Amino acid sequence: MTSTFDRPASSFLSWIRSDLRAALCFGYLVLLVLLSAAAPLITHYSPIEQTMDFLAPPGADHWLGTDDLGRDVFARVVYGTPMSLYASFLAVGVGLVIGLPFGMLAGYCGGWFDAVVSRMIDTLLSFPGIVLAVAVTGALGIGLTNAMIAVGIVFAPNIARLIRIQTIVVKNELYVEAAHSFGMPVWSIILRHIVPNAIQPIIVQVTLMLAGALLAEASLSFLGLGVQPPWPSWGQMLARGYTYMEIAPAQMYVPGLAILLTALAYNGLGESLRSRLDPTRLGRG
Repeated sequence: MTSTFDRPASSFLSWIRSDLRAALCFGYLVLLVLLSAAAPLITHYSPIEQTMDFLAPPGADHWLGTDDLGRDVFARVVYGTPMSLYASFLAVGVGLVIGLPFGMLAGYCGGWFDAVVSRMIDTLLSFPGIVLAVAVTGALGIGLTNAMIAVGIVFAPNIARLIRIQTIVVKNELYVEAAHSFGMPVWSIILRHIVPNAIQPIIVQVTLMLAGALLAEASLSFLGLGVQPPWPSWGQMLARGYTYMEIAPAQMYVPGLAILLTALAYNGLGESLRSRLDPTRLGRG
């Protein structure tokens, strides 16, 4: 049996054309990637260069004003975009690398291995996510990469649990039993039959986790565990703007809106994928 998406490129284009929400969310995320790549062309200000123009309001020289050290807010937002996107994808990537193989093997093998992995998943899920992320970051060391590895470790149990359930369902299908009867190797069964037919819920979950990772980066940077000064990220800008909220509240608006809109784009894309991959809709076009 083959995957639902036999022609990924044509199916993706058809989905984007037929779903306005997905098109808008995907377009916004592509725009962020282009913004990250073209940052030096978009603004001539350095994100770390300090001036004597402290907490200046938006104007012709500084479109979004300056922060408490006289740094251009627009430049910091633009240069902070790749940091925030990198944080999201790194955290989800780490979660997939850890969670997918363990969850899939637990669901496929069953027995004592499944029992051990399931207990490990339950143990990790019993900790509050942000507390576990802070603890792992403290053990690995302060910094954006280490912070997002910690968030990825927090995400891994959820991914492992979901793929385990899907693997258990798929491995009992007749086409998998037929592959067994023909003597197909286990690794070939997993790659050719289990993965393509169990991965769809994971794809949806990944888009939703990207939003969670973005918010986690903001939270950890707010606590001083993410991106370290003077380099910007949206979460770090939000944390610094919070200090001057009473005298310059506009400092929080732009990074806050950037986080909000990007999280909404991830969630909107995830909801559109959920609708697209709904088994009751498959085969209708």
